[in-house]
Amino acid sequence: MNPRVEVKLNKLKQNVQQIVGLCEGKGISVAGVTKCFCALPEIAQVYVDGGCKFLADSRLENLEKLKDFDLPRMMLRLPMISKAAETVRHSEISLNSEVETIRALNQAAQAQGLTHQIILMVDLGDLREGFYYEKKLYASLEEILEFKSIQVIGIGVNLTCFGGVIPDEDNLSRLVTIKEQIKSKYNLDLELISGGNSSSLHLVLEDALVDGINNLRIGEAFLLGRETAYGENIPGTEKDVFTLVAEIIELKDKPTMPTGKIGKNAFGETPEFEDLGIRKSAICAIGQQDVDPGDLTPEDPGDLTPEDPGVQIKGASSDHLVLDLTDSKLDYQVGSEIRFSTNYGAILSTMTSPYVNKELIAED
Repeated sequence: MNPRVEVKLNKLKQNVQQIVGLCEGKGISVAGVTKCFCALPEIAQVYVDGGCKFLADSRLENLEKLKDFDLPRMMLRLPMISKAAETVRHSEISLNSEVETIRALNQAAQAQGLTHQIILMVDLGDLREGFYYEKKLYASLEEILEFKSIQVIGIGVNLTCFGGVIPDEDNLSRLVTIKEQIKSKYNLDLELISGGNSSSLHLVLEDALVDGINNLRIGEAFLLGRETAYGENIPGTEKDVFTLVAEIIELKDKPTMPTGKIGKNAFGETPEFEDLGIRKSAICAIGQQDVDPGDLTPEDPGDLTPEDPGVQIKGASSDHLVLDLTDSKLDYQVGSEIRFSTNYGAILSTMTSPYVNKELIAED
């Protein structure tokens, strides 16, 4: 059997309901981000059942999978002009920062007999997408408001993902101020003020989210039960929704130092080794093509953590994960399975990999 990711749907539903409940109690609607699991409809249904008001993704291929759900679909990544027609076809709402792209969306919407809704993104310092200068935002908005098949329904921000900037009262207050300026200047009362992603949840938990923010786009917090600004667990959530399972294909006693002159490995890196003598070495049938084990240092501990504390990850090539089982108290054999807890990166890569099976578990 291929390596697999086990997805515990009941635990995921508990996380979604808990976080959506926290947000709704403070007047915040939630867009459930489906990109980490490639918008598998069975998992997306958990988001719908858990109370999300939108389904959001950064890939048009994923948004197309969500067409049968009775919720608005939100395109998270700025649309490509070359994909304007597909963007309008597969999403009701998109996040935007370029007038030329919005003009193309307007033309595509006209051709399809639709009105496409947009959220204008504001860069509040994280230096990813959005208008950085307010004057350019207002000048662009004047032009956008002339587009007959475009409806501006909100403004939004992304923080933490690129520059690591933490959402706080100062930057989110600026977003609300811009909303009020738009209302004053253009008599446009925006419906959605989207204050970021899972990194903004620490403010919800502290009852410190700026008044006026009424939407968040949540993905990682649902999957791992934690906010992402400081990595704190969210009360009432589960962290073990996703588990990676891989099979042992070799198990032998081997030295811990390679024999011969050390050069670069398959990824152009010069590996370093510590001589620990002869150890019990295992290989699992999964590799960097599926998941990145990282540098295995305190600074980069990797994406995987063996559930057995006696198992140590030594590294990986493209198709092989090398482990040290010497300190394990379990009797592993060739064909035995090793279980790993996963962080966000591991969930994203293994759920995307076609070589890793997905096993959806309705009950524990």
